Amino acid sequence: MPIIYALAALLLLAVPAPAGEMASPPELSVVPVPQGQFEKALDRLDALAGDIMAKTGIPGMAVAVVKDGVTVYAKGFGVRKIGEPAKVDADTVFQIASLSKSLAGTVVAHEVGTGAVTWDTPIVKHLPWFALADPWVTQHVTIGDLFAHRSGLPDHAGDPLEDLGYDRRLVLERLRLLPLTAFRETYAYTNFGLTAAAEAVAAADRKDWASLSDEVLYQPLGMSSTSSRFADFTARPNHAVGHVKVEGKYEAKYQRQPDPQSPAGGVSSSVHDLARWMAMVLGGGQLDGVRIIKEDALLPAITGQMIASPSTTAAARPGLYGYGFGVGVGASGRVTLNHSGAFALGAGTNFVMIPSLGVGVVVLTNASPTGAAESLAMSFTDLVQFGELTRDWLAAYAPLFAQMMAPEGRLVGAPPPANPAPAATLASYAGTYANAYFGDAEIALKDGRLALKLGPAGVTFPLTHWDADVFVFSPSSENSNPGSISTATFTRGNPATLKVEYLDEDGLGTFSKK
Repeated sequence: MPIIYALAALLLLAVPAPAGEMASPPELSVVPVPQGQFEKALDRLDALAGDIMAKTGIPGMAVAVVKDGVTVYAKGFGVRKIGEPAKVDADTVFQIASLSKSLAGTVVAHEVGTGAVTWDTPIVKHLPWFALADPWVTQHVTIGDLFAHRSGLPDHAGDPLEDLGYDRRLVLERLRLLPLTAFRETYAYTNFGLTAAAEAVAAADRKDWASLSDEVLYQPLGMSSTSSRFADFTARPNHAVGHVKVEGKYEAKYQRQPDPQSPAGGVSSSVHDLARWMAMVLGGGQLDGVRIIKEDALLPAITGQMIASPSTTAAARPGLYGYGFGVGVGASGRVTLNHSGAFALGAGTNFVMIPSLGVGVVVLTNASPTGAAESLAMSFTDLVQFGELTRDWLAAYAPLFAQMMAPEGRLVGAPPPANPAPAATLASYAGTYANAYFGDAEIALKDGRLALKLGPAGVTFPLTHWDADVFVFSPSSENSNPGSISTATFTRGNPATLKVEYLDEDGLGTFSKK
């Protein structure tokens, strides 16, 4: 699932200034970085990458590091596709998943700097057709609200519609049917919420989002291998193929097509290109003496705008989110910028920047997320700041990612009933069932078996009888982990209904027979 993973929260000892003395500047860290420590960390990066690849078995990885505006390390490891000899290098193009959000944040910052929009511009100013469930929120929700995930939309709003084949406009139009929580009071990560904000920015400049991104960010930075179009990714000869684990071995089984949510998860890039982008961000919007983004327009994007993960104890730091960027404070007391990206169908990515040190590291992999990218980035930044590892990051992250990638559904692991109640006549279940949010569901009877068909893509699942009016199937998509099981429960009546478990997270999974 294309989500953000909070970096581990470690304790920071805060020493107050003595009475009558001026407090230390907020940028100050009590942990110094001795001369030569960064270089020693860089010397260990090959070994760190090799160790993580060996432990996880991921097919390919690329890594880049910037320091004070210069790319000081850029290298590839492993292969682009299992079973083929082509190696990963620093110019290999990967799908970067949710790292796209941070790039999108800088595109919007450019537009804020030109005066085309502000972070406080209401979405409906440029997308008059856009609506949410609450009319007042519809009129007041801003570009910044959606980039900071504080609109009140539920977590991953709209993602299942994309799985079913709905295009960007149709998904965005149906967000109005989703229930809302408190506006600007709750954080919930939404790919299509952010995408709506990006669409409003593109509309303000009378361009499509991919073209706008190319014109104001990728071309000026010389990011010649970067695109917000899926077709460009597949057309590049030097691109990495996504992999998933099947019976303990990685296979190139799926291909994620993320164009509908391109601003949030559809960018493809190389570490060579992303290093230039990181250098620009760390340079306050400037690279190689050229101003790309106005500094005061960029600053809101890379500073905390919303509490993403509240402190669980008085000693724990909260996790913050800017406009497309994760913002945190590490064990050294230094502010970090970060984001992770993940496609369950075959991508795991991460970057970490330390603005006070002018250091950034980006890690791209071509395998479903295991914590490998995050572990390498955190290990490297440990070495930079402390000269040693503060923990085994892979051992810490791996169980969290395994839990995230676990199969879903209330019947996962449950044995079939020993004496199931019989179903009704199968033909009685057949027909069309309507749902305002998900569209029609077709139940067809063929060769003595029912099948469920959903969405514009006609995604079809054979149904297996479980008990009485309950059938089961195995959903397989970006938002349904391998091994997941969903129930399809029929209710007889007038009208008859069908409740699809894996579509019911927001209480909208019930279809009524026409």
